[in-house]
Formats: sequence, structure tokens, C-alpha cells
Amino acid sequence: MQRRHLITATAATLALPAWTQTPAPIRLWVGVTPGGSTDTLARGIAPEMGRLLGRTVIVENKSGAGGNLAADFVAKSAPDGSNLLVSFTSHTINASLYKKLPFDPVADFTPLTLLSTSTSVLVVNPEQPFRTVAELIAYARQNPGKLSTGLGGIGSSVHLAGEAFKLQAKVFIVNIPYRGTAPAVADVVAGNLPMMFAPLVNTRGLIQAGKLRLLGVTSPKRLPQFPDWPAIAETLPGYQSQAWFGLFGPARLPPELVRRISDAARAAVRGEAVRKRLEADAAEAVASSPEDFAAFVKADVPRWAQLVRYSGATPD
Repeated sequence: MQRRHLITATAATLALPAWTQTPAPIRLWVGVTPGGSTDTLARGIAPEMGRLLGRTVIVENKSGAGGNLAADFVAKSAPDGSNLLVSFTSHTINASLYKKLPFDPVADFTPLTLLSTSTSVLVVNPEQPFRTVAELIAYARQNPGKLSTGLGGIGSSVHLAGEAFKLQAKVFIVNIPYRGTAPAVADVVAGNLPMMFAPLVNTRGLIQAGKLRLLGVTSPKRLPQFPDWPAIAETLPGYQSQAWFGLFGPARLPPELVRRISDAARAAVRGEAVRKRLEADAAEAVASSPEDFAAFVKADVPRWAQLVRYSGATPD
């Protein structure tokens, strides 16, 4: 055991000077198209990470299969810190959503840091008769199957936020799939759909303009920036459902690289510009240690698996 530890430590020590001196850029792979929350976060942290690490950091988009294409690429990359993955909640959801993955979302990655978490909201059309979560639950129990909710993406964290709500509230609400969040939100505004769970970034302006009525946020407590918005947990104790964004390397990343990359990413996400942008979108910088993030990922897989089974969701 001692010899194995010595070999690992020596390999890490030898790898570090070469890594810091190489001119090749570090690539942050993102499994979605440009412009989304994951992509925006990656581009927000890239410049400061590059400055702290002394390497150019480039964001690359490799979208498809719910983030699996980018994850598979990084999982199969050399453990030298040149290819990293900025992933999101689907990383652990996909472990049960897909019958077979070309990688193991836990064993094939080195967790570096949980960058941030993000809150969703439960919104309804303002013409609906319920003004609180309690009133919606009462209506749904008295009228099983008469309410419907829009799904912006099958198997997404927002979809499963709704499933967690239905499971805990013991209500039957019909799912209506949409090709994206925007058309579903538009139908709630138009009155063609009574309600939905949605990211705050897609609904904040409509809520503030009175075109959507907010019933609750999915975070465990009220958001500091929106203290008048109740948490669903105030009606359903223990309820919470938040999306997350994290940084991974391939498995077997040397410990010294793990420390350096994690420290740089944590400092970058705590920077004022990134932190303020996150807060504006009801997200929160976390910047966890690699050890804490590893424990989080391991526990997150079975947590989502329960909701995937309950929902019966399968990939589009």
C-alpha cells in the first residue's frame, strides 16, 4: 500500500511541471448548445481559471444526448487536465434515465467542484383559481387528472421537480411534453396550459410583469433576492429540487492537478461578476471541495433514480 501511494505521488509530482509549461489550452467541454446556463457558466469561469492556472482555457460545445456526448469524450480523455467537463444535473439523472451509457457517471470521472445550484419555480396562469401551493394541491386532489403541466424536456431536472411535487403531494397531474421550455411557458401565459415547473431565468420577467403567477420556488428556503416568494417546502415540508452545475475531469486525474484545477475553478465561480450573474438567475455559487463534490455525485444518482422510476421517463 505504501509503495502504491509513493508511485502515485511521484507521478503527480512529475506530471505537474509538464502540465503547467505546456502551451496547449485547457478545454472545458459543455454538453449543450451555446447560450444556455451551463454554457454561460463555463464561459464565465474560463478567463479567471486561465489566469490562475497559467493556461489558455477554451469552452467547447459538444451537444447531444442530454450531455452524454461531451461526458463520454471527457471520460475517454487522457487524465492530464487538458480536457474537463462542465456538466449539470443530467450527469446523475442519465445514470437511470438511459438503459445503457458508454461511461460510468461516477467511476469514469474525477469530481473537481460543485460550481453552483439553481432554483426553479412553480408558475400558473393568472386566471387559474389557485393562488397558493396549498390551494393548487387541494384543487388537484379534488379534480384528479384535470390539471396538466408542461414539460420542457423529458427527464430534465425541472421535469423531475414536478414529479417530486406530485409524489409528495399525492396528486395526479397530467404531463404535456413540449419541444423546449419556451413554448411551454408561452402556453401557460396564453392560458392554454394551467401550470408548469420552469427555470426562473425563463420566467422571472413574466412573473414580475404579472403574466405568470408564481406559487413557489423549489429551493429549501426562500431566495434572498426574492424574499416575498414562498418556498414550496413551506407547504410540503422537506420538498426541494434544484439543478446543479459541476466541473469534472476524467478518472485517475493526479491529486496535485485535482487540487490546482479545483482551487482555480472555485476562485473563479466566487468572483464578483460570476456570482452576481448567478444570483440574478436564482442560482448560487457553491465552490465545494473535490471530496464533498464526489460524495454529492455519488448520493445524487440514487436520489434521481427514484424519481425517474416514478415518472416512467425515457429519453426523447
